[in-house]
Amino acid sequence: MTFTVIAYTDISQIEPALWDRCFAEHGGPCLTHRFLHCLENSKSVGDDTGWRSYHLGIFQHDQPIAFIPGYIKTHSYGEYIFDHAWASAYSHHGHQYYPKWINAVPFTPVTSQRIGWVDGKPRWHDLPAIIEQVKTFLYEQHYSSMHLLFVNQAEQDALQHAPVLHRLSLQFEWQNQAYTSFTDYLSYFTSRKRRSINKERKKVQQQQVTIERLAGAEITTEHMAFFYDCYRVTYLKRSGHDGYLTAEFFTQLFDQLKDNVLLVLAKQDEQYIAGAMFLFDDSQLYGRYWGALREVDGLHFECCYYQGIEFAIEQGISRFNPGTQGEHKILRGFAPTYCHSFHSLALADFEIAVDDFLQRERIGVKKYKAQCEQLLPFKQDELAPS
Repeated sequence: MTFTVIAYTDISQIEPALWDRCFAEHGGPCLTHRFLHCLENSKSVGDDTGWRSYHLGIFQHDQPIAFIPGYIKTHSYGEYIFDHAWASAYSHHGHQYYPKWINAVPFTPVTSQRIGWVDGKPRWHDLPAIIEQVKTFLYEQHYSSMHLLFVNQAEQDALQHAPVLHRLSLQFEWQNQAYTSFTDYLSYFTSRKRRSINKERKKVQQQQVTIERLAGAEITTEHMAFFYDCYRVTYLKRSGHDGYLTAEFFTQLFDQLKDNVLLVLAKQDEQYIAGAMFLFDDSQLYGRYWGALREVDGLHFECCYYQGIEFAIEQGISRFNPGTQGEHKILRGFAPTYCHSFHSLALADFEIAVDDFLQRERIGVKKYKAQCEQLLPFKQDELAPS
């Protein structure tokens, strides 16, 4: 089977309705044409950001059959599947690891669809040959490697038969077991853990903090501007820069995808002091960004986790991904969940070495997941409703 690969350096080169049909079922809000266009049009990717759009179209007999979002990277930041050691090994042996190509959504460590099929019918039996053609296409242009990050379950199964290396990692995710309220949710905790959560939430209230949850048309340009200030100031404190995303990104996002945006804002002394931003659809809530202009004990947990859980319960949303890393999520009921990525390196000797590393790393990841599961706050003799 012969396939042709065509690269697009701007998402606007692909017809929006065609792209969105490809990712309609399992892509989520972050793989909509509008979201990717916001990233590009706001200069959050491109130019000197280290992210250059390089989306791939897969053609057969001059007809498109699939699209794969992708970026040429000149660093490894904003991906959340860490390969800095691989880059160091390349450099140590006199090779260039960058630029590389990744299949991912910038700054968005969320498992979702990564390959969009034009007719909506996945051609899994063709995927190994498609991946082989993509590798050839990229390596002929001297990109060091190919990385498919946070792929979903169906793609994981198909990629097991493709010429790529499999990497396992962990995130912490909340699942809605038909809870009727936050109180109902906490009823499945052990009494000690339940008291701890209630005490933590009460502490925020005792500091005269009130919380607002805003979605869709409730969000104003003033809310957006305040949240960007929180985002920028928090990044400056933590990393010494304004953050990966520009003010224009947030402006365009609220304009283009407002119905998929949830803002949680905190007030103290009648002034907004902090906020968290989420994206959501009918089935999933995605915790994305947090920022604060004033430090309040426990406020991060309230805005980023408890308010998200309450919103998911109220809306009947089944899963809540609050972002990557963070063992502190376990005690709040976020269970360790595997994430899957797939990799290929152009230099055969390095690919063999990385494969050996991944085999050993997988053992540690599985052991870590088992340890995390022992720390979950739920009663051992009770099951949540299914």
